[in-house]
Amino acid sequence: MPNASGRNEFYSTRSAQPDDQGLIELPAIIVRGMVFLPHVVTPITVTTPRASAAVEAAHSSGKTLVIIGQRENAKDPVTLEDLHPIGTEAALGRLLRLPDKNKSVLVQGRRRVEIAQIVQNSPYVVVKARPIPEKSTRPLQEQISMMETVMNLFERLGDLNTNIPEGVLAHIINITDPGKLADALSAVLTISVDDRQRLLETLDPTLRLQQIAALLNQELAMLELKDEISNQVQQEMDRGQREVYLREQMRIIQTELGEEDIFQQEINEVRQQIIEAHLPPEIHERALKELGRLGMMPPMAPEIGIIRTYIDWITSLPWHNQHPDNLDMRHAQQVLEEDHYGLAKVKDRILEHIAVRKLAAEKMKNPILCFVGPPGVGKTSLGKSIARALGREFVRVSLGGVRDEAEIRGHRRTYIGAMPGRILQTMRRLKTINPVFMLDEIDKVGADFRGDPSAALLEVLDPEQNNAFSDHYLEVPYDLSKVMFITTANDLDPLPPALLDRLEMIEFVGYTDEEKLAIARQFLIPKQLEAHGLKVGDLQFETRALQTMIREYTYEAGVRNLERTIANVCRKIARQMAETKPHHKRLTSKRVEELLGPPDFIPLRANTIDAIGVATGMSWTSNGGDTLTIEAAVLPGKGSLLMTGQLGDVMQESAQAALSYMRAHASDFGIPNDDFENYDIHVHVPEGAVPKEGPSAGVPLAIAIISAFTERKIRSDYAMSGEITLHGKILPVGGIKEKVLAARRARIKNVILCKHNKKDLTDVPAEALKDLHIIFVEDMAQVIDLVLLAAPPERKRDLEKSSDEKSEAESTP
Repeated sequence: MPNASGRNEFYSTRSAQPDDQGLIELPAIIVRGMVFLPHVVTPITVTTPRASAAVEAAHSSGKTLVIIGQRENAKDPVTLEDLHPIGTEAALGRLLRLPDKNKSVLVQGRRRVEIAQIVQNSPYVVVKARPIPEKSTRPLQEQISMMETVMNLFERLGDLNTNIPEGVLAHIINITDPGKLADALSAVLTISVDDRQRLLETLDPTLRLQQIAALLNQELAMLELKDEISNQVQQEMDRGQREVYLREQMRIIQTELGEEDIFQQEINEVRQQIIEAHLPPEIHERALKELGRLGMMPPMAPEIGIIRTYIDWITSLPWHNQHPDNLDMRHAQQVLEEDHYGLAKVKDRILEHIAVRKLAAEKMKNPILCFVGPPGVGKTSLGKSIARALGREFVRVSLGGVRDEAEIRGHRRTYIGAMPGRILQTMRRLKTINPVFMLDEIDKVGADFRGDPSAALLEVLDPEQNNAFSDHYLEVPYDLSKVMFITTANDLDPLPPALLDRLEMIEFVGYTDEEKLAIARQFLIPKQLEAHGLKVGDLQFETRALQTMIREYTYEAGVRNLERTIANVCRKIARQMAETKPHHKRLTSKRVEELLGPPDFIPLRANTIDAIGVATGMSWTSNGGDTLTIEAAVLPGKGSLLMTGQLGDVMQESAQAALSYMRAHASDFGIPNDDFENYDIHVHVPEGAVPKEGPSAGVPLAIAIISAFTERKIRSDYAMSGEITLHGKILPVGGIKEKVLAARRARIKNVILCKHNKKDLTDVPAEALKDLHIIFVEDMAQVIDLVLLAAPPERKRDLEKSSDEKSEAESTP
């Protein structure tokens, strides 16, 4: 800290005398990052040759020198613009030459000077400066009041700041001159270089004292805050030491009384908990290690809760407990038949699994099944039936909307409130290692900056890896190999290929009308009658009424909406009974409309008569199958193809391929080549608000286009599906069962399919096939012969063209 006490050890005892112009000419030291104030003694180290030469010149001549602050980004040689306008005239004291050839000198500030001119820059700087007299413009009483205020603040500062020496405090308190007091305090306070330079350039002593008072208040506020924080910390430490002392006394007293320490008692309980959990050796060792850490910590340490929770998780997870499987094949088949109608493939797969477990339980690995199908077909409820058939616990975890990987793997223990993922949370709740675990809506899993949950599922759903599943929270392997995982999805497209490779797909297709009718009678109606307080005799559903509800009030692959519709009817009947109103106990199709209002879905066949350019296709939807009306019209133009009806890219390409096939065989169809230059073809698929996509409409598109150009009518009792090539070959497509059933529902008797789709008819119910005539074809020529009626003697366009030519010839002179 700069020394503010007076000294008599300076070689130059007199300040420089001004000349006639009031200027003094002295050597100068240019400093950066430092400010030297009058009336303050400060040691400086001289390191530059130019400053060293200035010190030597002043020392040898017994003169004072000027110390000037340098601005940032100053150049060499310096100019007046590079220097602060106010400097300090200083006298030199003891001069020491250091071993590193630098010099250390003690300087005493004398007075402020205003820099007027730089006389020389080499070998050292010489400046002309004008001494500034110390004079205040304020009244004497204000000066005295200001000095008292500053002294009071400084005394408070001295009480808080122990770094200020006693000698400095005594010296400053005895200063009676306001200017000297302000400069002495400026040297003592911990302030920035800019603030100190601002004080140097403030010429009025009273104004300097005002600035000093503001700086003292700032430093006092900081020191008081530090003192308050220090006191709080000390109090906390004293409280902690007191608690440790009291606990130690309590422990000694309990020992003398023969009682056990409460904390030690808790540790013994945790140790017993670990022993009774019968953990695997590796896990047991990890739990004892954590228990050892727990015993070495003070009772009130914050980590105790974290470690205790971790040990609780390890000991409460099931490691060995499992339910014995019920391997009775008849029982399993009976349960599956009781709970679900149809679904023969799925039931066979479950029975096969039970059979293999019965013969080779130790060698078999649990399959990872994936039930894929539209909503409402019984995917989730079948999982419950499988668990009941096997005698296992069932649990369902919905993954819809999960975007955080930690939901599967858990959080690491470094996070506050960390806990295991959903997998281990569920296993802890079930307390068994072999439940039927359903991961519902696996196709709805998302991904964001927190990770990809589907990537974490790769380990869970891999029979080769899930025997050592690693949760981020536990950080020990956990065996999931005995869990029977079942996943459900509506669509497989969102699933990554690596995850798809681990799943055994079982497809749930939509129910036929006959299956829905049977499900309604066997399951839905009894359930809803009981739920609404009705007896069997209170309401009976006729078959025609159920068919009306299935076809006109629901449009779905499953039976969820059908159940809602039956419940709606039951509610209305229950209300009539509660109000003691007369009601019909037999529900007919006519009564359905009276109770439910107009039909929501009207069965509609647009092409009920043979027409030109109107073909019937078949489509697959998530709600099952549907028929598709395809219209084509020829109109005057320039040979362009216009497509409407919200057709997808693949379907538009199918239309292009159909048009190219027709143009390539135009001569076979009797179509003049100039038709393609004089007429446009417009292809439209009704229900334009519904997007349509896929290649299976290639055959009906080609038939509609050929019919429009040849003006041959298309038979309305035919529906067709298949992809077409440029050479007229017909390729197989998917969704055959749904498409065939849609044609039957639309009362279309004849269905045209690709020859290679014959194998897909095994999934179609036999009663549906009896009502249909399935025709298998290989190329378009066969379809044309079947579907297109005979051509008219002469096309309408040709007649119009001949009439136009005749009129033109008659009008020509």
